[in-house]
Amino acid sequence: MKKKVALAPAKIILTGEHSVVYGQPAIVTAVNRFAYAEIIAGASNDISLSLNDLKQKASSTIRTLRVLRERLLESYRLCLKGQLSIREVLQKPSELFQFALISLIDTFQMEIQKGFHINLRSDIPIGCGMGSSAATLVSVIRVLSSFLGLELKQEWLHKLSMEAEKLQHGYSSGVDSYVSLHGGCVRFQQGKAQNINVQNLSLSIVNTGKPQTSTGQCVMHVAEHFKESTIWDEFGAIALELEQALCCDSLESLKDLIRHNHRLLVQLGVVPKKVQDFIQEVESTGGAAKICGAGAVAGNSSGVLLVLADIPLEPFAAKYGYSVIQAEGESVGARLVV
Repeated sequence: MKKKVALAPAKIILTGEHSVVYGQPAIVTAVNRFAYAEIIAGASNDISLSLNDLKQKASSTIRTLRVLRERLLESYRLCLKGQLSIREVLQKPSELFQFALISLIDTFQMEIQKGFHINLRSDIPIGCGMGSSAATLVSVIRVLSSFLGLELKQEWLHKLSMEAEKLQHGYSSGVDSYVSLHGGCVRFQQGKAQNINVQNLSLSIVNTGKPQTSTGQCVMHVAEHFKESTIWDEFGAIALELEQALCCDSLESLKDLIRHNHRLLVQLGVVPKKVQDFIQEVESTGGAAKICGAGAVAGNSSGVLLVLADIPLEPFAAKYGYSVIQAEGESVGARLVV
């Protein structure tokens, strides 16, 4: 059998990070950075993975994958009970994708006669808030389902991706995998999405570096301190106003809303001091900026920032050791390309 290749896009949360977990709307867009999964039939019964960006490899049989899945589910249960931290659930990155593989195989009771090999690569910054893990999961599930001759509906692809995502995030709203599957710009709330018609969306993204703490740690930290807070209503109001500002192409309104969103994120404790200083400088020039992922509860980096500014960003970001990414909205979600 010839090889198959699938790709899935990254995402940027324009507003609603964290609050989407608590039932509030998030405005999220897919962007033209991609994760790629290539699958080829193997010569043995082994099921192997190569994570090229991390320079890691893993190989298993169906039996050992099932043992791994049970171990991960038990660790996740202990995490929810507070007996393990979320970082202790997965022992290495490959386990996330191995879990997704065996979940798909067993859910649909597929008989695997021969093994296969999957190569993974990505041009999405890893662990920086652009949904790299969700995009990679979606690309893996998409390419394996095609390889096995399954014509799965988007709902099943989404469900399988979310089942795996929870192992590293603790709680998952499902927004990352949904946007990676479908593409476009959406208002996402309580598992349901409404398309937003935004034409020619161009974004300036500043990468502050990979956070010292994981998405899962940040989500669990926020849950511990703000689960019952009324702050989520403020996030929800911002999301609805930002959707209107996007549709009306109102830049000044967008800037005001992004500034307000940033201040709420600071209250949650997920914006490091160095990042706050950078955003304050951006604001002093008449611009606005905010983190686009979970942020960080320790260290100096918080992943990527959405920046609205009228100044050249490259020299400005370089002063802080940050890099600038120019991205465009991506209207098409996960798909086979070979």
